[in-house]
Amino acid sequence: MKESKLLEMQNKIAALTNVAQQMISELNHLRDLSVGTLETVKLLPGYNEAIEKLKSNLIDKEEEKKLEV
Repeated sequence: MKESKLLEMQNKIAALTNVAQQMISELNHLRDLSVGTLETVKLLPGYNEAIEKLKSNLIDKEEEKKLEV
């Protein structure tokens, strides 16, 4: 291969590496943000009641699916 082609490939690999590192950084940031948001929501009044209601709704939907099949 020509040296110019190798340099071009090397630059593309470096660019892809930078993009992958940026994506990993963004994912870590989003994870931290989600965990923080969840912990904040847990402190809100009525959280436990809302979770219980969601659980019962999920059970009801699963039972409806079983009846449809």
